[in-house]
Amino acid sequence: MQALVTTPGRAHSTRVTEVPEPAPPGDTVLIRTLEVGVCGTDREISEGLFGVAPEGEEALVLGHELLGRVERDGHGFSRGDLVAATVRRSCGHCPACAAGAPDACQTGDYRERGITRLHGFARELVAEAPEQLVPVPASLGRAGVLAEPASICERGLRHVRAVGGRQPWGPRRALVLGAGAIGMLGTYLLRMDGLEVWTASRSTSTERTRLVEACGARHVSTSERSLEELSRDVGGFDVVFEAAGDAQLMLDALGLLRRNGVACLLGIDGRPRRVSIDGRVLAVDAILQNRALFGSVNANRVDWDAAVRDLDAARERWPEALEAFVGLRVALDGFADAFDYGGVKATLLLEG
Repeated sequence: MQALVTTPGRAHSTRVTEVPEPAPPGDTVLIRTLEVGVCGTDREISEGLFGVAPEGEEALVLGHELLGRVERDGHGFSRGDLVAATVRRSCGHCPACAAGAPDACQTGDYRERGITRLHGFARELVAEAPEQLVPVPASLGRAGVLAEPASICERGLRHVRAVGGRQPWGPRRALVLGAGAIGMLGTYLLRMDGLEVWTASRSTSTERTRLVEACGARHVSTSERSLEELSRDVGGFDVVFEAAGDAQLMLDALGLLRRNGVACLLGIDGRPRRVSIDGRVLAVDAILQNRALFGSVNANRVDWDAAVRDLDAARERWPEALEAFVGLRVALDGFADAFDYGGVKATLLLEG
């Protein structure tokens, strides 16, 4: 069967090739992959900057954003069921993983589908443990491919609520930094929570503006208006949701918060660089106004379940907008076009 593979650490080694079909043991479920979402992590692995092949192997099958269909009845699933699947798997020897929270793994020895020591989903068939499968309602359909990035947002927002809720708190205004898949999904989830939302990006794209405004949020182009000016004009933000992947913006988020505000960092910026902040923002405002800034990665099973539930609710509320999140679908051999795509989300189709 065909799969999209790469040799981690070797740029431009990504290719479509034949790999053996899985011989699923009886305790797994056989899944036929329908499509796989593409994100910045896939691009970084393809460029040789990230990724680890399974032990004893040189190549890694890519793809961690699965939408698949169950091939055989069993383990509580029926043939034809739509499913997504979790990405991170337990290290097997830390308290967090033992408690069912590999998203909070304390050792870093976890495995991740299509990323770290575990083959991904960009292949025609996958054998998966039933406890790692996330049912996707038929009503959600192809938009179920957004479950993985939505789960990242759900975890971030779950922790925002936990941090904010350490004291009496009633958030009203949110700022989302970045209008990619994570930023756009975060925008919609925050709107579903009833917050006023501003989504800021460098883009002046009318399509991104339309998608932001479709859920009642407001798009701000940072090439036309500074974040400091925006924050000052609206009176600061209760929540800042950073999904742009820029270290300076991450630090700036602390200064965009109002009293008791919470900033969640979801982007990744591995560039060697120095960033700076006004000393008073850090050493006065953050303390006297109870501001908080934290990072969040991956997702817990509860976040996956919330992602599928809320995606389906968003589909009911804004059906055309949610469908428009995926702006490019290409066959597996068109992976270069998917990696180069500048819209919200591109996917690789393994079955039409």
